[in-house]
Amino acid sequence: MMMKQLFFLLLYAVFLLAALPARAVDLLRVYHLAQQYDAEFSAARANLEAGREQAAQGLAGLLPSLTLSGETLWHDNEISSRGVSDDRRYNSHGYALTLTQPVFRWQNFVAYDQGKIAVALAEARFVEAGQNLILRVSSAYFDVLNALATLEAARAQKTAIAQQLEQAKLNFEVGTATIVDAVEAQSRYDLAQAQEIAGENELEIRRETLRVLIGEAPEMLARLNPDKPILPPQPVQMPPWAEAAQKNNVSVLIAAHSADIADKEMSRVRAGHYPTVDLVASSGRSRTLDGSGATRPETDSGSIGLQLNLPLFQGGYVSSKAREAAANHQAALALLESARRNAALLARQNFLGVVNGLAQIKALEAALASSLTSLEHNKTGYEVGVRINIDVLNAEQQVFTTRRDLARAYHDTLLARLRLKAAIGTLTEADIVEINALLK
Repeated sequence: MMMKQLFFLLLYAVFLLAALPARAVDLLRVYHLAQQYDAEFSAARANLEAGREQAAQGLAGLLPSLTLSGETLWHDNEISSRGVSDDRRYNSHGYALTLTQPVFRWQNFVAYDQGKIAVALAEARFVEAGQNLILRVSSAYFDVLNALATLEAARAQKTAIAQQLEQAKLNFEVGTATIVDAVEAQSRYDLAQAQEIAGENELEIRRETLRVLIGEAPEMLARLNPDKPILPPQPVQMPPWAEAAQKNNVSVLIAAHSADIADKEMSRVRAGHYPTVDLVASSGRSRTLDGSGATRPETDSGSIGLQLNLPLFQGGYVSSKAREAAANHQAALALLESARRNAALLARQNFLGVVNGLAQIKALEAALASSLTSLEHNKTGYEVGVRINIDVLNAEQQVFTTRRDLARAYHDTLLARLRLKAAIGTLTEADIVEINALLK
């Protein structure tokens, strides 16, 4: 009996949980899913691991190398002296172990510095990929909300027009309105149906775009809470943002690291004219077998010393590579200056996007309040005969359009805020958490 009661209690709990409304997925959850699923970010993570190996590769040029070599040779010699010929056939084999320690190889020292800069470059590129992921996820998230707001506006407008259409038909039947009101309402209703279909298609496209990033398309997303205000950027002046972007923008840092590598490359190539000094130590053993198979005494050998190599002429190759490296360095410096200018421009554009977006939100909120008041007056006027049906339809359309535009203004302002942070190189997950707090 107790087991039967427990079974029904568990079954009731399952049905109760199933009846609960599904919880909306918020922006932070979507971002965490994208970190694990997005292929572009996964590639950036792998590229970071590959880039970090540049330091070890550069260090290898300063460390000793150890080589084991072996050989076996068959000899067939014919010696002739005063008409007497002597054929000598024998086999010799041996091995040698050679240790080489670079003492002075300037190009290796430069390559070591290049490896450290390459690691910094790889890390900067990964930071850039992380910031791009935040922007792509946020853009896809708000695109879904924008499409949803557009669809809801179309559906609400369709419902309101349907009510107005029924009223117009009823008024025509009782003789209090002309057929024009019914025809106009029918025309608006047909247009609202077309807009609803277009809105459904757009919402499906935006959800599929989000699916590419996170591997799923959530049915419900958390929306912005209009009761929580969006704060203006701090500082409230534009110049500090542009200056910070010129110094800290990730694209600027990447270009700066690339210019440093190009500068080191000039030094590395010029080292092709410099002498090299290596410490070389070797140890080996050899043995020879004569034609009869007899073994001659084994020979053990060992040596240690310094080896000097001085390149004299290589057909102009080193000089040509030096000129190529110098030209590449100039190109890298030009790209660095371009990155600084573009970063400052992005900071200015998105600063204005946030400031003007906040002003637009305030204006649209006032417009929405006015549109609602106008709709109520037009409905009252239509009921008492001082307004016609088209006035009510236009007022309703104004309300729904303003509500949709207000939602877009909220989303565009938040995206501009994220892009502003990215422009100065400080965009992190903390900014996602901050925006997530504005959702409900």
